[in-house]
Amino acid sequence: MRLPLFPCTIVGSYPQPDWLIDREKLAQRFPPRTRARELWRIGDDYLREAQDDATRLAIQDQERAGLDIVSDGEIRRESYSNHYATAWDGIDIDNPGQALDRSGEPVFVPRIVGPIRRSHSVAVEDVKFLRANTGKAIKMTVPGPFTMTQQAQNDYYSSELDCAMDYAIAVNEEIKDLFAAGADVVQIDEPYMQARPEKAKEYGIAVLNRALEGVNGKTCVHICFGYAALIHDRPEGYSFLPEFADANCNQVSIETAQSNLDCTVLESLPDKQILLGVLDLSTQEIETVETIKARVLRSLPYINKERVILAPDCGMKYLSLESAFGKLQAMCEAARQLREEFS
Repeated sequence: MRLPLFPCTIVGSYPQPDWLIDREKLAQRFPPRTRARELWRIGDDYLREAQDDATRLAIQDQERAGLDIVSDGEIRRESYSNHYATAWDGIDIDNPGQALDRSGEPVFVPRIVGPIRRSHSVAVEDVKFLRANTGKAIKMTVPGPFTMTQQAQNDYYSSELDCAMDYAIAVNEEIKDLFAAGADVVQIDEPYMQARPEKAKEYGIAVLNRALEGVNGKTCVHICFGYAALIHDRPEGYSFLPEFADANCNQVSIETAQSNLDCTVLESLPDKQILLGVLDLSTQEIETVETIKARVLRSLPYINKERVILAPDCGMKYLSLESAFGKLQAMCEAARQLREEFS
């Protein structure tokens, strides 16, 4: 990838159009951990075609906004994680379990009844579709092994670590195939390392590094405070972030906008590129270019400008299409002005 100073990207998701998915139903529940076919407005016979069309629109919006690295918007997914967590062997799809969501509420989750094995790829065809529909650098996202372990009911493994390691092996195989299919960046989503830091400190980095073992390609890890539309309170800082200095990833994606994060923590990650969250997703309001520039500038005493990548705080799934596009457009204009000022 040949990228400019202050390149711009999306974290993962972009809003799905209301003709494709029932956005009212989506907003009234926690992100599904098991399958949620009732969210789709299109019947099975035409669902894939409709998802293709909506994905093209998401790609075009990202290009028009000015992003340097685009994703497929996770348009084909009911949530960032269930797309994968229900796809591999070892899961009883018909008889789900229960676990506590990061909010503390019980939700239905995949129930593990056998060894987790990747019998097929989940997103290789999605990468190929994305690659065929843009000349930009492309990114694909996968849920991380620690988070998938926390979002499951384990009725098979003797320990969480054993379960997470098998998830890590499956994720590792998927990542390698995604790069082989044309991905420029693969992002691993690990929000539960922030939600459950004590367990993450026990084995989170170990399983993450297993998922990255032997991978040749640019990798990113996203850690967040949860979707702003669903999790309203933000802590003052990350409970699990400096630990990523020991992770074998190239980039770490964090939130700074809504939380007004103390950016001194960036000094603890001197060897990582940082996807700096500069768009507040708790509001539909489109930030001014000056507001976004200020969020970037306050990070620069603690990180070299060459390591900064501009991004939203988290996935944009719950925003309106108009708000998401406007926010990305403002971010890209802020980046353009910053390049001029620092050139």
